[in-house]
Amino acid sequence: MSTDTTTDLIRAIITHVQGAREDWMSLSIVIGLAGGRLSETFGYAYSPDGTVSAIASRPSGIRPAVEAYLADRYPDGQELPAKFLLQFDREAKAYEITFEDTDPGRWKVTPDNIEAIQRELKPSLG
Repeated sequence: MSTDTTTDLIRAIITHVQGAREDWMSLSIVIGLAGGRLSETFGYAYSPDGTVSAIASRPSGIRPAVEAYLADRYPDGQELPAKFLLQFDREAKAYEITFEDTDPGRWKVTPDNIEAIQRELKPSLG
């Protein structure tokens, strides 16, 4: 897998993120796919004072980077995951990507689990 497509993906998400405070230190964003196409983005940005902000990235802004990343990661028509999670720590300049191959309900946020999901998705990379 090319580091360039990963770097481009991270840059696109950060460039097009909406809802994050200026002082965010880490973020987690779930990229949902349906029929092999980008269908949703949602996640959280974490600030040093403990504030958690709900975020999303504009799909039109990240679609080319998502498609290039997936083409690199899943060549020759391999089946794409249902969704994937990108966690990024700005200070440590570290990232982790977790794929969910079959369960489109993974990381689904409901009123009953929102705080648990925020804790689960918080990056611990540095």
